Amino acid sequence: MGTTTFSGPIKAGTIKDTTGTTLGNDVKNVGQVVMAQSAKIDITGESHLNQVCGTIPANSQIIDVVLNVTTANDDTNAATVSVGTTDDGDAFIATANVKATGTTRGTLDTEATDIGTTDIQVLADFTGTDGDGANGAATVTVTYLQSNEIADAGDIPA
Repeated sequence: MGTTTFSGPIKAGTIKDTTGTTLGNDVKNVGQVVMAQSAKIDITGESHLNQVCGTIPANSQIIDVVLNVTTANDDTNAATVSVGTTDDGDAFIATANVKATGTTRGTLDTEATDIGTTDIQVLADFTGTDGDGANGAATVTVTYLQSNEIADAGDIPA
């Protein structure tokens, strides 16, 4: 199957600029398309550090980071995943147990969500304690708005 790439950001809507006060006629309704990057991560054995889950473009805003464990790790001791960046290893998800299936959503704060002027990589660190966990499967998905300038609520046309 073919793919299409854009240099972005991709925006959708029918009215680009507000010129009046009539909804559907002359009030801006253009919004940005939500982007996502997702990667399978290794949650078996002892430890797998700095697994790249996505490279997020500069000036983007991260909306959510989700760890989805589809096959539980069978390590006899603790098995956890943290998701963050090179500067903050658990900026998005701190020490989530991967010994059960389920979904863990990130706790996002300003430092984590506003990317700044350079690209960042979202990294997952798996830590198994004794390395006997031979089973386990998980993905990390990062959703974001590319090149997003966050408006104050008072700046959005009523």
